Amino acid sequence: MHYLDQDFPVNHPELPLLIDQLSLWSAPFGKWLLDNVPMQRDLDVLDVGCGTGFPLIELAQQLGTSAKLTGIDSWVEGINRAIWKVEKMGLKNVELVRGDAAKMPFKDGQFDLVVSNLGINNFDNPPAVLKECHRVLKRNGKICITTNIEGHFREFYMVFESVLKESNLKDSLPLLKADIEHRGNNETIRDLFEQAGFSVLKMLRERSQLRYLDGSAMMHHFLTVVGFLPAWRAIIPKEKEREVFGLLEKKLNEQADWDGELKMTVPMLFVEAVK
Repeated sequence: MHYLDQDFPVNHPELPLLIDQLSLWSAPFGKWLLDNVPMQRDLDVLDVGCGTGFPLIELAQQLGTSAKLTGIDSWVEGINRAIWKVEKMGLKNVELVRGDAAKMPFKDGQFDLVVSNLGINNFDNPPAVLKECHRVLKRNGKICITTNIEGHFREFYMVFESVLKESNLKDSLPLLKADIEHRGNNETIRDLFEQAGFSVLKMLRERSQLRYLDGSAMMHHFLTVVGFLPAWRAIIPKEKEREVFGLLEKKLNEQADWDGELKMTVPMLFVEAVK
């Protein structure tokens, strides 16, 4: 009953740092993952691409002390934050490892379960990561992941394509297509798992939505600036950047005026596979 000894009143100066780091972007995916992962005793779990600790820390608490959980990530700042949170929360069943998911420092057949929230399309080499996940899983061990797939922000990409055509940037259209398709679909993601040696047991699709007042609000949103803008900028010649983004924002604002708001579709995929 050591929880009786924990003391985190609402005015504790470090409490906001512990509970106010989860982005709205990752929350629906992570909640969906947590709704579907196996709930069993004595699981040895690996979270690949654990970032600042979600859903790793939440899953560690939901599974309880019979489970052992390990998180791995190459993002030094993120994993340092996860280490800090684990220490502050007094979680004895969680270990954090700084490392490359394509070359993990774990022995063969170490884990019962591998999870990853929004990892697949953020890894530099997804096939290599999945092969490593297969290697470190026990026989009959499972992997459960969530990811966003093709159709992501389709409303935005339709406007982006029209702007590129209007700006006579036809050479940029293949780059736009590549950016759209790199997220994959049911078939390409199933192929990734099967090529790594997994048998896919379950693929579930869901859809969420992000709402903005207009295009200006969307383009200035922190998620856009950090998560998407670098890839979008790479599509456009540097000398045309301000012109193209100015026209893109203008057209998004016009669409928002017409519809009363700007909505972005976010398709989600959950995959469960077995070794």
